[in-house]
Amino acid sequence: AGKFYQHAPTETSQATLASVSPVFAVMKFDKEGNTTYFEKKKTELYQELGLQARDLRFQHVMSIATRNNKIIMRMEFLKAVITPEFLLILDYRNLSLEHWLLNELASQLAGEGQLVTYSLPFEFRAIEAILQYWISKLQGRLNTLQPQILETLEALVDPKLLSVDRSKLHILLQNGKSLSELETDVKVFKETILEILDEEEVIEELCLSKWTDPQVFEESTSGIDHAEEMELLLENYYRQAEDLLNEARELRVLIDDSESIIFINLDSHRNVMMRLNLQLTMGTFSVSLFGLIGVAFGMNLESSLEEDPRIFWLVTGIMFLGSGLIWRRLLSFLGRHLDPPLPPHVPAVLKKSQPAAGKVEIKTSLKGETFGLNRSTLTNQ
Repeated sequence: AGKFYQHAPTETSQATLASVSPVFAVMKFDKEGNTTYFEKKKTELYQELGLQARDLRFQHVMSIATRNNKIIMRMEFLKAVITPEFLLILDYRNLSLEHWLLNELASQLAGEGQLVTYSLPFEFRAIEAILQYWISKLQGRLNTLQPQILETLEALVDPKLLSVDRSKLHILLQNGKSLSELETDVKVFKETILEILDEEEVIEELCLSKWTDPQVFEESTSGIDHAEEMELLLENYYRQAEDLLNEARELRVLIDDSESIIFINLDSHRNVMMRLNLQLTMGTFSVSLFGLIGVAFGMNLESSLEEDPRIFWLVTGIMFLGSGLIWRRLLSFLGRHLDPPLPPHVPAVLKKSQPAAGKVEIKTSLKGETFGLNRSTLTNQ
């Protein structure tokens, strides 16, 4: 019994470690597009591929690297290992990813799609298929955001609205955040490709078949430069990413301009309300100023004026007339100080060219000198 209790924890710990050890769900594609599925432990997989453990330590980053005549592509959740003979997709259990793998990738690798150049080796088709999938995914995100943002901005930038719908602002805020994330992903994609384009040695290493297949090596030496083809392939998707980023930037500029218009409309409505409040305040001041006459007549003091039946209408008319005149005067004062001034009048002489203006000045000075001479002559005479 003692021996049993001593060995039981050891067997349990080994079983636990075996269950915890990382296992990859792998989808394998060969040159003909045939697909196989299997699961394999991480240690066994990198030993078979001749890679290090850190090479298969995929994180949510984006990179394209070569190791031991194999291409390791990290596209966030998309993890791929490319060899001259096959393509491995690791951890493929994703709904959108499975749809692409089953319906599109196999045909592209087999040369049935429009993306491939049939004379190029297998790794070209694999790299192009993965890059095309990722750029189409980014384009799809932009196509989803663009109509939503335009519809929200059209509803917000309406001069007839005196107030802004907060629900629309909340939607615009969420779409703006999604657009910022999209811009970041496109920038990372561009930088990843640009790092490869800046290194000629890395481009040479991406041409796997050039160093393993003698026929491909002869083709590269005879006239078909595979490194140049790889560079053109990467530049193509770099330009597509640049165009996509420009579209996202234009949408961002449109959002910023629309926000400025919204703020201008709100300021305009706020100024109208402030001006109306100021006008009412002036009217109240005018009425209260001439209301002092009524206060004076309402005191418990006797005078000869209250005996006249016409004095009531006379005092009331003076009060209303004086209040109206003062209110009108205050409104004109307000209009002079709040309305934008008219542009100054430009004389016709100033609209002439500079040489003409110089001639006018010379004639004026000559006339002044002549007038001075005539005046001095007359004085002497």
